[in-house]
Formats: sequence, structure tokens, C-alpha cells
Amino acid sequence: MKLAYIKNLLDAEVLYGAEWLNREVKSACGSDLMSDVLAFTQEHALLLTGLTNVQVIRTAEMSDLAAIMFVRGKRPGSEVIEMAKKMKIPLLLTERQMYEACGMLYKDGLAGCSPKEEILCCHDTE
Repeated sequence: MKLAYIKNLLDAEVLYGAEWLNREVKSACGSDLMSDVLAFTQEHALLLTGLTNVQVIRTAEMSDLAAIMFVRGKRPGSEVIEMAKKMKIPLLLTERQMYEACGMLYKDGLAGCSPKEEILCCHDTE
């Protein structure tokens, strides 16, 4: 799914990176816990978060995320935007709640987060 499509779907404002709206987003992750983002996202994912600190940018860079969408109208400060510019990470902002935004993306066919490594799961016991 193209970032431009997501922008329109979520009525988002581009804070930085309008030139990269043609980026392909393969999945989305809604989280305010950056440790979960590091553990469960794949490359080229969209992060939806209410956190607006520089740690979000650092996490996005380490995880090779496609973009960051700030939810609930949360607007990051200039330091965060400047760091995103240096790392070329698009930043968007939506007034929608995280639950609603994630649900809309899921309903429209965007995959959710999945573990970076395959995890062996439980087997049914009879």
C-alpha cells in the first residue's frame, strides 16, 4: 500500500517527507512501546504511535520503517522533525485515535505486525 494512499485514508497531514509518499508500506504497527516495535516489526512498515520523542525516530531508523504516523493529533517538536529529516523518515499526523487508524488500515488490507523471526507456537493438546 502506498504511503500516499494511507495519508488520504487517515486524513493525515504530512509533517515531513511529501516527496516519499510513493513509498510502499508492507505492514503497520500501532505501539507506544519502542521495544515492541524493535521486536515485532518488519522492514518497510508504518509505525502508528502517540509518542513524539526522538526515540521514535531512532527506533524507526534501526527497524528500517517506511514512515511514522503520529496519532491523536500529537505533534512532535522541531528536534524530532529535524532528526527525521537527517534520516529521511517521512512523518505524518492524523487526528484519529490509534485504534481507529489501525483498524482502518487493517480493514483496507494492510497487514499487521508480525515477528521478525518465525516463532514456534503451541500445539493443540488432546
